[in-house]
Amino acid sequence: MSIPFVDLKAQYELIKEEVDQAIASVIDQTAFIGGEVIKLFESDFAEYVGAKYCIGVANGTDAIEIVLKALGIGEGDEVIVPALTWISTAGAVNNVGAEPVFVDVLENERTVNPDLIEQKITDKTKAIIPVHLYGLPARMDQIMEIAKEHNLKIVEDCAQAHGAEINGRRVGTIGDVATFSFYPGKNLGAYGDAGGIVTNDEKVARTCRMLSNHGQLKKHDHQIIGRNSRLDTLQAAILKAKLPYLEKWSKSRIQVANWYDEKLKGVGKPITPGGVRHVFHLYVIQSKERDVLMDKLKKVNIGCAIHYPTPLPHLNSYSYKGHKKGDFPVAEKLCSEILSLPIFPEITEEEVDWVCEALAS
Repeated sequence: MSIPFVDLKAQYELIKEEVDQAIASVIDQTAFIGGEVIKLFESDFAEYVGAKYCIGVANGTDAIEIVLKALGIGEGDEVIVPALTWISTAGAVNNVGAEPVFVDVLENERTVNPDLIEQKITDKTKAIIPVHLYGLPARMDQIMEIAKEHNLKIVEDCAQAHGAEINGRRVGTIGDVATFSFYPGKNLGAYGDAGGIVTNDEKVARTCRMLSNHGQLKKHDHQIIGRNSRLDTLQAAILKAKLPYLEKWSKSRIQVANWYDEKLKGVGKPITPGGVRHVFHLYVIQSKERDVLMDKLKKVNIGCAIHYPTPLPHLNSYSYKGHKKGDFPVAEKLCSEILSLPIFPEITEEEVDWVCEALAS
């Protein structure tokens, strides 16, 4: 027996009829760009999150770039981002001409440490991008207070946190605007690249929609300079078919995480603070023997991964900043110790047992 890190085929087999019908409908209508299904998915997803507006875009990275441009952030501006996350969060800041400013993270929660944010704020700072990493919401109450005091915009990076909550409120509705990725392996994933923007701000929503479609809201009426970052119609149809299952899948992920919590011994396990709903896009353990544990799993064909092996400030792409070892001690420690275990809604308790036994062997 082998256990994949994520099993997209197992998910497809369970919803094959709905997905196949969704794809066939787009093909039958030859509505390959635009179309009613995109509007329907946007409406459904906005309702699911609890926001007024959703704008589908080509991918999660584009979503961040478009949002930053819509907020007027660009050359000479600074944006605060966590030192531990996927590079899109920071790279999008560079790609609009602004500069990412890195802040270390909380060891137990792995999200940005709010207590360290204010010391990084300058007169150039325009926004904070808290990342709800691995499915756990960042400490938004504290971050929102800082933003209010310093008149900063909050862009929630929800790429890994579809359906996560703080005191019953879904992430994506707490800051000024939020971005989502629908990359295939995400909790709600397409069958290719796809992304989304949600907000309650009508002006921001309008600007994002124009920016994502060549600066126009209707054909040939280009109000601003935009780009081509439309949500693909086939992907929208697939996402619309999958969205009704998202809550069921989230509950399954939480159950899998509970199994791991009960059965794992001798490793650091993820925490879920009170009042928070962690949706476990990833189940990430921590151990000084990380590489040994990883080898154990690979030897018995159990999938695993490291998310992420290098803090963003120490990547070659950010060497120009001159950060040195010790500048981000928590992120550095985590990157040397974290290991992501298999987690997907269809994994069985027996398979979780096998993973835990392999780690303990």
